[in-house]
Amino acid sequence: DGTTDITRTVHWGRPTQLQKEAYTRVLMGNIDLSRLVFPPNTAGRTVESFARRALWDVGLNYGHGTGHGIGNFLSVHEWPVGFQSNNVPLMAGMFTSIEPGYYRDGEFGIRIEDVALVVEAQTKSGEKPFLTFEVVSLVPYDRNLIDLSLLSPEQVRGRGRAGTWGRPACGAGDLQRQQLEEEYRWLQKSTEP
Repeated sequence: DGTTDITRTVHWGRPTQLQKEAYTRVLMGNIDLSRLVFPPNTAGRTVESFARRALWDVGLNYGHGTGHGIGNFLSVHEWPVGFQSNNVPLMAGMFTSIEPGYYRDGEFGIRIEDVALVVEAQTKSGEKPFLTFEVVSLVPYDRNLIDLSLLSPEQVRGRGRAGTWGRPACGAGDLQRQQLEEEYRWLQKSTEP
């Protein structure tokens, strides 16, 4: 149980090439930050630029925070966890959102938000535990907006491990039990390999 939000941008028509590239670069930032391995007691502000790099590579940016802590029946944006300068260092067991975006005034906006758990990373050295994120969101991305040619093989594999490319373990069976056939077909289509 907890109090949070999950944001997904969707496009109901035919996206422009700029919209697809911007969406894909936001997704790349989301993936890059969620796959990052970092030392314990690292502040979120230290790693936040990994979420912006794919946008920065082409001269784009966003003017909002990259994520916020998640409370237990508290506020949706729960301090002190997150990626701003006044947040506490990240520690195993903390939940945070990872939500880069891009906004073009008067035209469109993109935000892709996932919830992630800070966990110990498996590293080759094994000397002291490093940390990484485990994405726990099970909401598919808008496949219509993804330009696969921009994603690296590591980004595709990294998100596949997080479960957001594949069919979530929960959801499909519940939709069928509730006889929500239209919703079930949408989930099946949205999570095709």
